[in-house]
Amino acid sequence: MTTITIGIADTTFARADMAKYAISELKENASVKIERYTVPGIKDLPVACKKLIEERSCDIVMAFGMPGSDPKDKICAHEASQGIIAAQLMTNTHIIEVFVHEDEAPSDREFAELAEARAREHALNVIKLMFKPAMLEREAGTGQRQGYADSGPARL
Repeated sequence: MTTITIGIADTTFARADMAKYAISELKENASVKIERYTVPGIKDLPVACKKLIEERSCDIVMAFGMPGSDPKDKICAHEASQGIIAAQLMTNTHIIEVFVHEDEAPSDREFAELAEARAREHALNVIKLMFKPAMLEREAGTGQRQGYADSGPARL
């Protein structure tokens, strides 16, 4: 059986080490190889992801970023997202974007808890994508939310 290699791209700009939580969750729940690539900022993530795929032979990548709350940070996050989408299309490889915006939580503690929960839940999504895609099919339309309580399906 071939070992799945999961790329982890993260930044020094982030205020929490989300990659650490994701790596922990991945290692607890699957036998995978991890390749980590840390860059300075969020707009560096697209090339880091592409390099993880093309130069380090990753089968899937998780991209972790923490945009600030200023309007210019929102623009940078959008630009990074556009680059990540382009990298996915250029490589035909999933890149799971795991961003936590600084204004998503009112306190440092809640922010740190959100960052950890989102990282861990997206790591489980990566495992589902790579090893258990039928689980994702069963969750389709169920209002899953990473880092927050699930919202559930819409009711008529």
